[in-house]
Amino acid sequence: MSSTRVDEVNEPTGEFTSHDAPPKRLGLALVIICAAQLMIVLDGTIVNIALPHLQVDLGFSQANLQWVITIYTLAFGGVLLLGGRLGDLYGRRRMFVWGVALFTASSLAAGLAQSESVMLIARAVQGLGGALAAPNALALITTTFPAGKERNRAMGVFAAMSGAGAAIGLILGGILTEIDWRWNFFINLPIGLVVAFAAQRVLTESEDGRGSLDVPGAITSIAGLSSLVYGLTHAASSSWSDPTTVTYLAVGAVLLLAFVVIETRTKHPLLPMRILTDRTRGTSYFVMLIVGAAMFAMFYFLGIYIQTILGYSALKTGLAFLPFSFGIVIAAQVASQAISRMDPRWISGTGAGFATLGMWGFSHLEPDSTYVANLLPWIVVLAFGLGLIFVPLTLTAVHAVAHEDSSVASAVLNTMQQVGGTLGLATLSTIFVNNLNDKVAELTAKMPTGGPAPTAEQMAAAKKAISAEAFTYGASHAYVVAAIMIAIGGLITLVFLNVKHRELAHDGAEPVHIG
Repeated sequence: MSSTRVDEVNEPTGEFTSHDAPPKRLGLALVIICAAQLMIVLDGTIVNIALPHLQVDLGFSQANLQWVITIYTLAFGGVLLLGGRLGDLYGRRRMFVWGVALFTASSLAAGLAQSESVMLIARAVQGLGGALAAPNALALITTTFPAGKERNRAMGVFAAMSGAGAAIGLILGGILTEIDWRWNFFINLPIGLVVAFAAQRVLTESEDGRGSLDVPGAITSIAGLSSLVYGLTHAASSSWSDPTTVTYLAVGAVLLLAFVVIETRTKHPLLPMRILTDRTRGTSYFVMLIVGAAMFAMFYFLGIYIQTILGYSALKTGLAFLPFSFGIVIAAQVASQAISRMDPRWISGTGAGFATLGMWGFSHLEPDSTYVANLLPWIVVLAFGLGLIFVPLTLTAVHAVAHEDSSVASAVLNTMQQVGGTLGLATLSTIFVNNLNDKVAELTAKMPTGGPAPTAEQMAAAKKAISAEAFTYGASHAYVVAAIMIAIGGLITLVFLNVKHRELAHDGAEPVHIG
């Protein structure tokens, strides 16, 4: 059934006919799903550009400002598994629409916020909405599009939106902040309303799953993931040895261990262990975690470099990432075409090679580097590599998943990307800060002593030069480690990802009726 074309199946058997599900309906379904995914993904970076303006208008202290990002991350990362399971149990379209509606309403509240508390509550609800919508969006692609070319093409577009969303967020953030920071939230309103309205008319609801909600599993997973994400976030802003960091990481680890024990003993687990024990899916999840860690940190360090070293404005910084978006979209389409003829390991392995080279290229940036000569080529190489990685791994991450587990399997993939990004930023920030401090101490010790006292202008120029050189020195070490991480991910893919492209063309997941 899964390999049957959409226009060859009969309605009396609960399957498709050419009249009921013409290709344009599949195209419309893909637009709806990917629009929601793009809205959720770009929110991770679009708000970063607006933070300085938001801080002034709402009176955030520097210490509390980070919570605008952190509280969204906690809610999103902590509830993803539950959001996926709710879709499997109570309907994927229903949870998808509810998630988009929550995200849209809270975006309006954030845009209208006049105080810290309202903004933080709105951001938390945004995270909850994203956690409901994101895993069910991927599951809807898996269960809507027939295995083979249709699903490969859809996954290519979906992966491109997921990968390019962060860069598009930087671009939109720069443009909208020039108008008013509140438009970084208001931009979600027309998208969310159209998606929520159209989804109910184009996408068909899945049948309710069997079993009941695993409440103990839900509590321990939310608490454990939230504690882990917060511990990693705190490590990025302080240190790994900080008592708060250690406490939250330890509590998170204990709770997640308890979660695993609960899942192995309950009749209807939130996360069936069969999803993780499959070699193909396990490899895909782990590699996505590693690659997500490297990519998230790349955006962080590169964004600072472009603004502080190259001196670009917020808008110009966003536009500087435009080639990244184009590169990843083009590569995703190349991968979606190649996957019908090549095994996933070779496509992802090749992509990891390109991405490793691109990340290594960033390690050679200097304070006097230029965008066109020293930055742009590596942005294009990295983007092309990541596009080749994301499409095959997104397909293999949900390969051969039972129909009733589609959403929670997608949720695991989203969780790996979220935790990976947070882990990458925490780890590479530590490497960056340690090397930056060492370089500052070295350069400060070399400053000439004696003679006439330098003028204020000379001191300012010297400090600026030291800061720029120390930043690029620290970031270069972080990029080298990120390149090694991607290379390791590529090797793991080549060795352990043994699924064949013919198997993806005859996946067991059943497409559902559209319209």
